[in-house]
This record gives sequence, C-alpha cells and structure tokens, in this order.
Amino acid sequence: MAFSLKAVLSVAGSDSSGGAGIQADIKTIAAHGLFAETAITALTAQNTLGVTGVANVDPAFVADQIDAVFDDIRPDAVKVGMVSSVAIMQAVAERLSAHGARNVVVDPVMVATSGARLIDEDAVAALRAHLLPLADLVTPNIPEAEVLCGFAIADEDAMERAARQLLDLCGGAVLVKGGHGANDANDVLALSDGALRWFRSPAIDTANTHGTGCTLSSAIACELATGKGMAEAVADAKAYVTGALASGLGLGRGSGPLDHMWNHFER
Repeated sequence: MAFSLKAVLSVAGSDSSGGAGIQADIKTIAAHGLFAETAITALTAQNTLGVTGVANVDPAFVADQIDAVFDDIRPDAVKVGMVSSVAIMQAVAERLSAHGARNVVVDPVMVATSGARLIDEDAVAALRAHLLPLADLVTPNIPEAEVLCGFAIADEDAMERAARQLLDLCGGAVLVKGGHGANDANDVLALSDGALRWFRSPAIDTANTHGTGCTLSSAIACELATGKGMAEAVADAKAYVTGALASGLGLGRGSGPLDHMWNHFER
C-alpha cells in the first residue's frame, strides 16, 4: 500500500500511566509529524512511582503484529523497546530480519526509571545474540551498558570503552547515554566506522524523567525515518528531549512523566 507520510513502528511494552513505552513512543512520533505504528510486547501496570505487574504478550502474536504492519504500511524506521523474554526477543528479531527492517533503533530497556526490572535475567544474552546485530543504533543508558559490557562505568573513558565494545555486537552505531550522571547529561556516539562523537548538555533539575529513554530512542527513529544521517538524527533528537525536560510540566507523585511536556515544547 502506498503511503506518503513517513511511518515509524514501535515494538515495546504498554505503560498504563501513559508516560513511557508504547504510549510515549506514539506521542513522540506524532509530535514529529509522522505516522505511529505499534507491536505491543507486554502489558505493564505502572505509574510514575513504580511497576506493579507485567504480563507478556504471546510471542506468536507479537510476530503477527509485526507482520500486519509490514504487510500493509511498511515503516521507514523501527524502535524496539521493552522485550522482556527470550521467546519474544527471538520472535521480534526473526520477523524484523524477515521483513528487512531498516533504521532499527534498539533501546535495551532493562530497568524502569523507578528501579523495577523489566527483562528476564536470561533475556540479556538473547538481546546480545538476536536483537543487537539487527540494530542500526543501540541506545543503552549507563546501567544498561554496564550489564551488557560487564564492567562499571564511572567516567567518560569508560563510556567510550563501552560504546566501542558494544559496537562489535551490533549492526550499526551505539549511543551510550550519560543522563544518570549527577552533573551532566553527556552522551557518546560510536559510529559504525569507529569514530566517536560527544553530545554534551547540562543536567536538568527536574523530576519529570519517566519515559525519557523511550522518548529519545523513538525521536531518533523519527529523524532517521526522514532521511537524516545518524549523527544529525541523534543531535536533533537529543535537542528535542532536552528542550522538553527544560520546559516540563510535572504530573504524578513520583518522577513525573515526560510525555505531558510535548504540548509545551515547540520543535
């Protein structure tokens, strides 16, 4: 089916509070003026205070959702977020590979902002084996990069080391996000040719961080869908999220959801 509007597929979990996951991705994609498509991998009972329950979707049905999207309105980019079990991970990787998905951004969601674990222990190895090789970009934060790399990351040298190590596992580039630092939100991008580029910004004093990682990865997917190169896509997406955080509207009793800021931030 011919479709003139660029489309982005989010393969991720549903956040009942609306601040992260599928809901954050849909809002981000819409804010970029693109068409949002989804394949839901899990249902979560969560809010800005934490996650109280996770119900995984049957892997075959996750595959059916991906097939339905590609068979009709083929996405120009794909964002992969929460994939919590080995079987779902294998299903997602197999179907994206079969359809020749392009501009694949993998956000290796392991732990929610509140600290709740969102991925099975044995799924980490499957993530390395099945999803990372398909990725045009992988976007771990520091705790996720530490799990994937197996060493502590306490400074910029370690961030660069992690980015280079993960570059050997994935099909494209790696963005190690430094937003967990106390004083800054500096990120390092390792490109497929091994070149490194830093994106520096001050830490923003806000509690509205729920869904930040989801928003950044889906924003990058949007920029790639429109034809931008990797470094430009990351720079523009980071500027989008930074601007949203700086002009935030706080809702909820915990770390407020980032998604409520989109109407207050002009791209």
